[in-house]
Amino acid sequence: MPSPKKPRADAERNRLRLLAAARKAFGEGDEPVTLERVAREAGVGIGTLYRHFPTREALVEALYRDELAQVVASAPKLLETEKPLRALRRWMDRFAEYASTKHDMADTLRAIIEAGTVDMTQVRAELTEAVQLIMDAGVADGTLRADVRAQDVVVTVVGACSMRTLPDGPEQLGRMLDLVHAGVRQPPS
Repeated sequence: MPSPKKPRADAERNRLRLLAAARKAFGEGDEPVTLERVAREAGVGIGTLYRHFPTREALVEALYRDELAQVVASAPKLLETEKPLRALRRWMDRFAEYASTKHDMADTLRAIIEAGTVDMTQVRAELTEAVQLIMDAGVADGTLRADVRAQDVVVTVVGACSMRTLPDGPEQLGRMLDLVHAGVRQPPS
């Protein structure tokens, strides 16, 4: 079977510009995000957008997958520059930032999840793998508890992120993430 054809460099640049424009537009949350707005902010025509993302759902799915990949990939990068205890807290903040930029995407994202286009079991597994990497490093250096399951950390952080939409939500989210962080820390002996 022949390998898939690699996209032209200009097509890939346009795709990346569209994703960046969509990320910015959805993150602002100041007005409804239209595909026309995304194309305009990316500096391309609407036809170019539709060639890459034939529907709003396709754009939201691509953006969701791209951002999720960045969150997952941030775990080993954080460990390159931070001690595991600090890396875990910074990863939590990175996830909270990712989760908070979904204002106008929420309904579309729910629809693609309900349709099975995005497998939440796989998403949780990817997030758990990223946290497990940090947890393993923290257990090895004695700063994180060995009895804490990475999956429990992920589920708790995801749940805490839902607080952001409430009054005082961002401040409460920060306090909740501090509690999770304190709970996984290895107590001094």
